[in-house]
Amino acid sequence: MQSNSKGNLAALIPLVVFLGVYLLGSILANDFYKIPIVVAAMIASIVAVAMTRKQSLAERIGHYSKGATDVNIMLMIWIFVLAGAFAASTKQMGAVDATVALTLKIVPEEFLPAGIFLAACFTSISIGTSVGTIVALTPIASTLAEQTGANVAWIVAIVVGGALFGDNLSFISDTTIAATRTQGCSMRDKFRTNVLIVAPAALITLLVYFFSQAQSFQYTPAATDVVWYTILPYLLVLVSAIMGVNVLVVLVLGILSSGVIGLLSGKMNLLDWFSTMGEGIGSMGELIIITMMAGGMLEMIRINGGIDYIISRLCSRIRSRRGAELSIAGLVIFADVCTANNTVAIISVGSIVREIAQKFGISARRTASLLDTFSCFIQGILPYGAQLLMAAGLASISPVEIISYLYYPMIMGGCALLAILIQWPRYNK
Repeated sequence: MQSNSKGNLAALIPLVVFLGVYLLGSILANDFYKIPIVVAAMIASIVAVAMTRKQSLAERIGHYSKGATDVNIMLMIWIFVLAGAFAASTKQMGAVDATVALTLKIVPEEFLPAGIFLAACFTSISIGTSVGTIVALTPIASTLAEQTGANVAWIVAIVVGGALFGDNLSFISDTTIAATRTQGCSMRDKFRTNVLIVAPAALITLLVYFFSQAQSFQYTPAATDVVWYTILPYLLVLVSAIMGVNVLVVLVLGILSSGVIGLLSGKMNLLDWFSTMGEGIGSMGELIIITMMAGGMLEMIRINGGIDYIISRLCSRIRSRRGAELSIAGLVIFADVCTANNTVAIISVGSIVREIAQKFGISARRTASLLDTFSCFIQGILPYGAQLLMAAGLASISPVEIISYLYYPMIMGGCALLAILIQWPRYNK
């Protein structure tokens, strides 16, 4: 519960340390992935525990651990674990390749740009990761660009845009999980609100690609045979999630279905499946550690009055729901610019945003949507973000070349801003 005091500015020192170590260190190293974000989080956590002097060390560590193992944090971690196992299992049994091949196989050649965008949208909303979508589609897209004489940066930007569509909406996306858990709303409610904001952006982008044909593209559809049953785990996850089934149950069903199909089809044996799931869970390790450290650090900041200070300063300048929502957008954008990770950005400001929302009567589903949308918007255009770095590396071009062609992230950001200005859609609970 928020206190009546105006808080303590000094309590924010751990957050400054975190951003300083990561942001300044990365700038000095000229590489935003040179400084491990977990190291920055560890240093900031040590500072947070050390500066709370009115309690014994045991009490301080206890408070930090309480924040790190908060029920919402732990539920988020269990979802990360299952999501990692699901993603690895489906990849091992061929679902990713089948999804890519299917979406490209049904696209007429005259609609190649629009088709690539739709393929990226479908793939990303199925597998729940923008980076995974970029890894799967960029080699195909860049090869098609070279074969047809199209601008490689333009074609790659289409993939990145579609990848962010799914990253923002997918039920198994890290950002969706983080946004809904920190704001305390269901994924279904968040999806229903979110889609009303970003669907117009996706439609406008699709029309741009549909009518911007400057040439006739010639290409040979993917030669990979599409085995229909390999995409069943994705369909099962999508349908059950939309029906409102608990996300943990959804992911368990996805894991079991991908394993059974993989075993029966001979794509993998039992040991391969277990090994693959282990690798998928291990790939989530850093995110899990960061999530726990962020929870502990923010709990110490709260105890010392830091969150009260931010709330009081922000609220002293906010005069309306609209102003509160603009502040929420600004907070998550700032955090993402500093961390180059939209999931970490959402987790970092989630508790602050929740208190702002409660004060101004903003629904949890709306704040979750705004957090996710604005974090994906800024993450998608950061030249040092994982998405553009991965896409540029796979296509052998500069990340800066891609930015000017990122139509969907730009339009999505504009639609999100317009949604705040006209207060659409609006929910009070």
